[in-house]
Amino acid sequence: MTPWYPIETDRLLLRDFRLEDEGHIYDYASDPEVVRFADWGPSDLSTVRSNLHRRLEDQERWPRDSIEVAVELRSNSYLIGIMRITVLDHTNRTADFGYTFNRRYWAKGYATEGTRALLHLAFSNLSLHRVWATCDVRNIASFRVMEKLGIRREGLFKRARACRWISLPPGRPASTLEPGKRRYKKATT
Repeated sequence: MTPWYPIETDRLLLRDFRLEDEGHIYDYASDPEVVRFADWGPSDLSTVRSNLHRRLEDQERWPRDSIEVAVELRSNSYLIGIMRITVLDHTNRTADFGYTFNRRYWAKGYATEGTRALLHLAFSNLSLHRVWATCDVRNIASFRVMEKLGIRREGLFKRARACRWISLPPGRPASTLEPGKRRYKKATT
């Protein structure tokens, strides 16, 4: 199996990371507003550097279950964020995804455009059955991205500030979900 990326959309290039991406990553990863709803950061330069080197090493292995791609604007080759998809269960063909974008590029449709391409790939190339994400209930912008893509809110974690969203392959209505297949990790307070 060969890598299924880079992926081009109208405005974006989803590609491997490069050593020279460090400054662009630091630009968003160190911003408290960008990571306000994340379970990481803000990151200092040494953390960004360490994570970038890990990503560069991970890129040498293929295939792998977790793929992180740099999100670059095609118009000026500027890295504006990261997207990830991780296969969690090969038997049931499920994965989760996530994204982080530099806030200067929020509200321009880039998260929607990149996620649409990633989900298309998940269901077509990777033959996944179900892809899901979690979203902090206070993160209205991510809620909107998921709604625009037709991703359905599945549930709210108890004692937590996160919702679980699922995306099913095109043509499969949410009503065909099997009862009892919804699993949630118990939230800790």
